[in-house]
Amino acid sequence: MKKQAVKITTIEHITHDVLHIRTEKPNGITFVPGQATEMFLGEAGKDGEGNPFTFTSLPNDSYLEFIIKTYPSHNGFTSKLLKLKKGDEVILNDVFGAIEYKGDGTFIAGGAGVTPFISIFRDLKSKNKLNNNNLLFANKTKKDIILNGEFNKILGKNFINILSDEITEEYAHGYITKDFIAKNCNNLSGYFYVCGPLPMMEAVEQQLIELNVDEKFIVKEAF
Repeated sequence: MKKQAVKITTIEHITHDVLHIRTEKPNGITFVPGQATEMFLGEAGKDGEGNPFTFTSLPNDSYLEFIIKTYPSHNGFTSKLLKLKKGDEVILNDVFGAIEYKGDGTFIAGGAGVTPFISIFRDLKSKNKLNNNNLLFANKTKKDIILNGEFNKILGKNFINILSDEITEEYAHGYITKDFIAKNCNNLSGYFYVCGPLPMMEAVEQQLIELNVDEKFIVKEAF
């Protein structure tokens, strides 16, 4: 797909720092759940560099949807997104991405790294193929959990949270460790899908290797 301008149809906050954006859908665009595109701002996408964002809509939806964590204090791309409104345009580029569903397993996400998994879980639910997939989701605090209600509804007991900066009765406290993975994954022989900040991903991959998970069953993408 060449660069195409699309209009924003809805834009709103779904957490204190996460935007939910829907846009028009260009003709001919196709993607696999888990894939992303590059987004640009400004005339014909000339306003600086683009940023990658995952599609959170389904391939057959009549619109495109993005769930984007913003960083207002950084004065970067996402702070500019906060100034957009319905009817404004963004420019989208080619589709890409390494995360793709290969079979039942455990999804491990850190913060906004959960976004590639949103479309995958929505797609599996629509096909009645959620099976025994589960999601281990690491965040700083409860208010940082993206789509908490939806994931609870879709996954139930297979949605497991851990918070690093807040102690609650509801969720585990700390970081994702080898013991946490072993205790909460449904099948050490299944696939492991990992997405989050690079240091977290490197740590999780090492933990999986120590749990004797074959590297060919680790599907990952830095976020």
